[in-house]
Amino acid sequence: MDTSPLVRRFGDLRLTDRPTVGGKGASLGELTFAGAPVPPGYVVTTTAFEAFLDALDPDGEIRAGVEALDAENTEAIARATAPIKERIEAAELPEEVTAAIRGHYRDLDSESDTPGEPAPVAVRSSATSEDAEDASFAGLQDTYLWVRGEDSLVEHVRRCWASLYSVESVSYRRRLGLPEQDLAMAVVVQRMIDPRCAGVMFTRSPLTGDRSVVALEGTWGLGSALVGGDVTPDKYVVGKVTGDICSRTVSTKLRQHRMDPSGCGVLEEDVPEYLRDEPCLSDAEIQELVRIGRQVESHYGTPQDIEWAISRNLVPGQNIFLLQSRPETVWANRAKTPTAAPKARAFDHVLSLLGGTGGGTP
Repeated sequence: MDTSPLVRRFGDLRLTDRPTVGGKGASLGELTFAGAPVPPGYVVTTTAFEAFLDALDPDGEIRAGVEALDAENTEAIARATAPIKERIEAAELPEEVTAAIRGHYRDLDSESDTPGEPAPVAVRSSATSEDAEDASFAGLQDTYLWVRGEDSLVEHVRRCWASLYSVESVSYRRRLGLPEQDLAMAVVVQRMIDPRCAGVMFTRSPLTGDRSVVALEGTWGLGSALVGGDVTPDKYVVGKVTGDICSRTVSTKLRQHRMDPSGCGVLEEDVPEYLRDEPCLSDAEIQELVRIGRQVESHYGTPQDIEWAISRNLVPGQNIFLLQSRPETVWANRAKTPTAAPKARAFDHVLSLLGGTGGGTP
């Protein structure tokens, strides 16, 4: 077992570790424990973030200054946060933090599919309050895909930390009155696969709340095209008990996101004409995704919102991966009594809903 307080592998994490690894990190650890097919990785913990921030700002001026900002004064927030982000992005990490990040990356790198080339990883922010019931940071902090090499990884960890002080993130926290002292940032580092297709899966109908079906959405390439609204996905509804495909909609998929052939970053491009009207999933892949979705729902005991991807390089039976799973919240919240307290602004209410439906995909 990895006992480092600075960096922890997925296999050593559970949902109870959320305070130190954030929502994404704890979820990936729990999925790994449940036996789900999760690409390997680790989390740079909030302890590493605190060590970095203490070295950068020993007197706590950053947190105190942010907490004093007026939630409605966007211009003042922009003026205050810009230099904070610049300081974080330019600062050196404590030596022990850098060593831990690099050492664990070498472990992933040793399993690279392309010998001699650094392993590609996704670097994803995982705030400690993320996907919480009354505060969701989904989409407010940064995610970077196809990061290669130790130096680039360290740089992108800093960028994730800096994104905690974006105008959008700070404005949201100030409107909710969240204390800065209780907020920290973990960073997920996860081996990337090169997906032939990717998407989301709901183990409860997002339209009707029906728990007897699984709803799937998918598209060619990376799931970021779907999440970003750049493509109309294929859609399937499958009966949980019978496995029958109750509904099948194959859309014209015009755009896709894929790995840059240079080996770093993501390209947005047109889907080849011969693939545009082809289904991105076979019936066998649909059935396997539904089987895995039911397994994950059974483990958690509640309907799930799951991100998945199918590798273009691996053989059937070994090519389906889960990238994230979180409890479905839209219908779950409707079933609660009394209903949730209204948010101060419509923007915050929308973010609360988005926190439970379809985050970013590496």
